[in-house]
Amino acid sequence: MAQSGLDLFPYTRMRRMRRDDFSRRLMCENTLTVADLIYPVFVLEGTNCREPIPSMPGIERLSIDLLVEEAKQLAALGVPAIAIFPVTPADQKSLMAEEAYNPEGLAQRTVRALKAACPDLGVITDVALDPFTVHGQDGIIDESGYVMNEITTEILIKQALSHADAGADVVAPSDMMDGRIGAIREALEAAGHIHTRIMAYSAKYASSYYGPFRDAVGSAGNLKGADKKTYQMDPANSDEAIREVALDLQEGADMVMVKPGMPYLDVVRRVKDEFGVPTFAYQVSGEYAMHKAAIDNGWLAEKPIVMESLLAFKRAGADGILTYFAKQVALWLNEK
Repeated sequence: MAQSGLDLFPYTRMRRMRRDDFSRRLMCENTLTVADLIYPVFVLEGTNCREPIPSMPGIERLSIDLLVEEAKQLAALGVPAIAIFPVTPADQKSLMAEEAYNPEGLAQRTVRALKAACPDLGVITDVALDPFTVHGQDGIIDESGYVMNEITTEILIKQALSHADAGADVVAPSDMMDGRIGAIREALEAAGHIHTRIMAYSAKYASSYYGPFRDAVGSAGNLKGADKKTYQMDPANSDEAIREVALDLQEGADMVMVKPGMPYLDVVRRVKDEFGVPTFAYQVSGEYAMHKAAIDNGWLAEKPIVMESLLAFKRAGADGILTYFAKQVALWLNEK
């Protein structure tokens, strides 16, 4: 006779379905595929140039020609898109970030080269001014060092248009200025770039996990210990993220981003449940560096820990993941 109430053992044995591979596969709730991956890449000036990034073992800054070859490999592996981040020479940085919208700038030339070589590979560009300012902030500052919203947005519009003109498929404003998504969308429409998608960094937190990235693009030294708390979000806040996402969607964002990733998976889940829109998360440089340190020291096994970390993004509701492990994971998935 079956037992009543909550005590159903042994009639309900949860381990039955876990016993064999076939039944574990049949009840698997989430799956990670190559189609979930976006590969962030760093591009620098020159030809046949590569520079290792000490705080991100295995990741390099590449010149355009080498990045094109990398992109061909990624496309062959089925990776849908890459996100490019330029390393701006110090002599091209300024208070007004004019290099950000130079039609012959490094990012713009990189987009053209990538689309010519790999037309079906999605190219995502970073719309933000920190690689181009002498102080490393994401916008134009006043006498007190405060980032001014409106004038920064005017330059972000020029930057986004220059990327779209070069052929970028997706522009990704990561600056966290108020109202910039609507302003960029309006400018893109007016310029005839009606198919250019906007991936809004809607919930970007003032996180300590960005250190290796700032080393990679050369903005850490410019910041000189300053922070970005007047425009990036407080790590303590979750409700605020929902407001930010709602505003960006109202202004015309096609996709929204939560950044960083694993420490903010609760925010990813809330965004996906609340809005049901394409939701992305960024496994940022600090997350990558922590994993690599443990892997390189033999404390964690690489493949299972990387796959588990990325599956957590899918379980939380992310439609796609920006991760520096993307190429390696694509290789693993293509081995099957």
